[in-house]
Amino acid sequence: MTRIAFYVGSSQHLQARLLLACKLVEKALAQGLQVYIHTDQFSTSTRLDELLWTYSDLSFIPHALAPSTERGLKVLIGHDSEPPEPCELLINLSNETPSFFERFERMAEVLDQEETILVAGRKRYQTYRNHGYTLDYHQL
Repeated sequence: MTRIAFYVGSSQHLQARLLLACKLVEKALAQGLQVYIHTDQFSTSTRLDELLWTYSDLSFIPHALAPSTERGLKVLIGHDSEPPEPCELLINLSNETPSFFERFERMAEVLDQEETILVAGRKRYQTYRNHGYTLDYHQL
């Protein structure tokens, strides 16, 4: 069963959520995990794509937008396609539950203080809890 962690930032800005996702990706790569980042739309996917190249002078995160034919990538970003196998960590930046989340060992739900993001996140939290998923919560 998928382990789900909620990460709630103190900002109301998408950029802060994307930076938090970058930090989670960096941490996951240090653990050798395959990562799929699910966004709400193409513009968010491309914004995150650019940010992963530039957010830290000390890190290098090879990644691509899904679907990708590149082999050996540990990080994919997508908004309208399902990730390939293997599936270890899903980072959800959308406001909905990805239909494929149960294929993953772990999922990180990244939220901020924007009202629509919080309300949708609370609903997903309740749904996951009601279905018996192991939940962690991190207020940042």
